[in-house]
Amino acid sequence: MHLDRFYSYLQHEKRFSVNTLIAYKADLTQFYDFAATEGNASFTDVFLIRNWIVHLLDNQTEARSVNRKISSLKTYFKFLLREKLITDNPMSKIQSPKVAKKLPVVLREETVGALLDSDTIFERNFMGIRDKLVIELLFGTGIRLAELITLTENGIDFYEKTIKIIGKRSKQRIVPLNKELLVLIKDYLNIKKSEIFDNNSIKLIVTNAGADSYPKLIYRIVQKYLGFITTQNKKSPHVLRHTFATSLLNNGADLNAIKELLGHANLSATQVYTHNSAEKLKLIYKQAHPKA
Repeated sequence: MHLDRFYSYLQHEKRFSVNTLIAYKADLTQFYDFAATEGNASFTDVFLIRNWIVHLLDNQTEARSVNRKISSLKTYFKFLLREKLITDNPMSKIQSPKVAKKLPVVLREETVGALLDSDTIFERNFMGIRDKLVIELLFGTGIRLAELITLTENGIDFYEKTIKIIGKRSKQRIVPLNKELLVLIKDYLNIKKSEIFDNNSIKLIVTNAGADSYPKLIYRIVQKYLGFITTQNKKSPHVLRHTFATSLLNNGADLNAIKELLGHANLSATQVYTHNSAEKLKLIYKQAHPKA
């Protein structure tokens, strides 16, 4: 099985993030647990892999999630083949199920702007200013959740008005900060320094006790404040990232520039936002054209 060698390869050579490693481990554990129920079948057996995929789909696992698991297996078997631990790659005979395209869930930029401009929603204490900064950073920079919780104070350049973000596979990118966000960061850092914490983290966003922030905390913050402005079910940090990208595109930003701001490796990942803009154009046409 050589799983430890594979995980070490992902961590040190591929430089995958902690969250990605956790996902790979979960997928492979699930696969081997299933294989154990299939008797003496070899883990390289194409029929075993196909049976696992059918099992996942029969148990209402979404096609998108199944494809992610298939991707994990492809990377795993490719590694085993490279290391000459197997002679044939069974994944070459595996087809991924088709996934229905879904448009990213976004909010109206005016609605998010009204939330952030409110004088009553965010309290003027450490927790309130921190929570506002979380929403501002997600909406104002398009930062991912994993990137947000690893931000450090040193990543803010007040002179250049930029923020350094460490993205997937430790790839760095520089994103500009607007004036309001810079002012908010300064206010936050001042009140953060005035707090008496037992645990002083170097991370920018910290808990009420001064420790490193964590995904569930950010989710709770986002869900709480988006609850003031929308009734839609999905209220996640990624919704604000989608809204950031869609807002830029709607206001004339170049697609390649948006790709760099988001830290996408390929332009195809960014092009999904053009569908949102097309839907907006259709709505404008329907509302404004006399023949629509």
